[in-house]
Amino acid sequence: MSLRYALLGLLADEPGSGYELARRFEATLDRYAWHAKHNQIYQELGRLADERLVEVVAQGARGRKTYAITDPGRRALVEWLRTPPESAVVRNEFLLRLFLTFVLDPAEAREHLRQYAEQAQQRLDHLTAFIGSLPNEDRLPPMKFGHLAATFGLRQLPAIRDWALDSVAEIDEWQQAGEHRSADPTDGPVG
Repeated sequence: MSLRYALLGLLADEPGSGYELARRFEATLDRYAWHAKHNQIYQELGRLADERLVEVVAQGARGRKTYAITDPGRRALVEWLRTPPESAVVRNEFLLRLFLTFVLDPAEAREHLRQYAEQAQQRLDHLTAFIGSLPNEDRLPPMKFGHLAATFGLRQLPAIRDWALDSVAEIDEWQQAGEHRSADPTDGPVG
């Protein structure tokens, strides 16, 4: 359901074609907040147009349509923003794997955590470079589209990286203390 509001928000910033919206989605929301495939974006644009929350404001070559948010679309977006989110269903594959890490050998678990720290650092580097590429006038105002989400990432990603590296160190300390038991699930529960 949030895809529709993500698209309405992108269109509230400026009109765009399905292709342009997909590119803007990938450059901003997809990496940090919400993933959507191109066909999902086009389908949702069709539904939003059917509900008159967006409208086609221009048509170009090969059936290209440029969409803009309508007043009812803007009202729906504002209403959604003002409504506290319901308790979301959490689907975090990494955390599920983390719960089940006891099945792995500690060396393998450490390697997964190191990779996770590396990925967090890469995402942080990408976000920092993206923010650095913005014109100065787009960097400062906290109400500028995406600014608050970007600063969330600037704080969250180092915390994830540091947690993963600390977890590697914790496994190392645990192993050095001789607390390691077999990771073979046939040996019974591993604690």
